[in-house]
Amino acid sequence: MKRYVIERDLPAVGTLDREQLKGAAVTSNAALAQLSGKVQWLQSFVAEDKTFCIYLADSEASVQEHARLSGFPASKVTEVRSVIDPMTAMS
Repeated sequence: MKRYVIERDLPAVGTLDREQLKGAAVTSNAALAQLSGKVQWLQSFVAEDKTFCIYLADSEASVQEHARLSGFPASKVTEVRSVIDPMTAMS
């Protein structure tokens, strides 16, 4: 599986309360269930008018299909080529 960052333009998403975010997660999980393990949602970062989601998926097409099924637009999908962190400096 490849790792992707999905940028979603969602006006005022940063103002949603816990229950509204829970509802969004339920909707996303329902769409994931329809994709038979082709896509895995790892986490999302909520900003003022965007979310940045980290997914594992077999292809960008599967990420786009999740966006279609969930109703959450994938404004930009970027495949992650490498991951670095502070420990990268030690190796």
